[in-house]
Amino acid sequence: MTSTIYNQAFHDMIRGKKRIDPIALKEGYDEGSDSYMIPVGFNKDYTTALEKENLFRRYGTVVKAPTRDGYIQTVVSTADAKITAENMAFPEDGDTFNKISFSSYKLAVLSKLNSTFIADMNFPVEAYLNNEFARRFGRAEENIFINGTGVNEPTGLLQTAEIGKSTSATDISFDDIVALYLSVKPEYRKNSVWIMNDETALALRSVKAADGNYIWRNSDDTIFGRPVINTPYMPNIGTEAKPIAFGDLSYYWIMERRPLSVKVLRERYAIEGLVGFAAHEHLDGKLIRPELSKLCIKLIQTDYFFKTCSCFIFFCV
Repeated sequence: MTSTIYNQAFHDMIRGKKRIDPIALKEGYDEGSDSYMIPVGFNKDYTTALEKENLFRRYGTVVKAPTRDGYIQTVVSTADAKITAENMAFPEDGDTFNKISFSSYKLAVLSKLNSTFIADMNFPVEAYLNNEFARRFGRAEENIFINGTGVNEPTGLLQTAEIGKSTSATDISFDDIVALYLSVKPEYRKNSVWIMNDETALALRSVKAADGNYIWRNSDDTIFGRPVINTPYMPNIGTEAKPIAFGDLSYYWIMERRPLSVKVLRERYAIEGLVGFAAHEHLDGKLIRPELSKLCIKLIQTDYFFKTCSCFIFFCV
């Protein structure tokens, strides 16, 4: 929704102005949900705010696919260029092609605002809604992209793991962290991040290497030079838990089926002096990986390690 006319019409609708161009609003109207897609200026600010609230929006890959469901084709290519004699055939390598299905799941919120604020032209209502929607959607997305079961919701990272290696450790040790770090191949490791909650981070801050130095560098919150991302949606350390993830999050794809759309509810809450803003989006999320020809996610637990592919790793105790 890029036209200046639509931007103005959307702004007037949010403000509740009496003179709104109905023809201009048709550009972003969704008949199925009786709502309007946010215009490009609103969407740009919303995306920026959303990235601050959601680690997957910062480190993952966002793909816009305006269909309800379907498939995408991925290719796993690990081949390098080779010295080839003149007039010789180009070397062929066995690239692996995968067909991955994606669905469309609706995520929705309802925000209310006092009508006096909306009538006050000095109140930045669009900026307020931007931040409010970003906070609500961002946190919900982050939780789902970590813990989603794949049943009536996107598939989270913790659902994609497979058994890999055993350990009987009861605490997270230096050797465990080193093994986890080195389990990711160098080409993925250079873009990888650590993901954990605050309780796990507190435990790791006390882990020392053999020389007595802490592995956590406080100056920039990194472990072995890779940034640590805190999220409340990772599990705590415990039996059969998966409290630490390490890997390249660009392999987690967010499929945006339909951008954020808003429906203004004035009459429903008028007696309370409020205006409702019902917002929703359609999306899916999955970890993109080879079909077990390469390891991409690995999880470590007190009794065993989990894994799926070498580009992303989980640590579980």
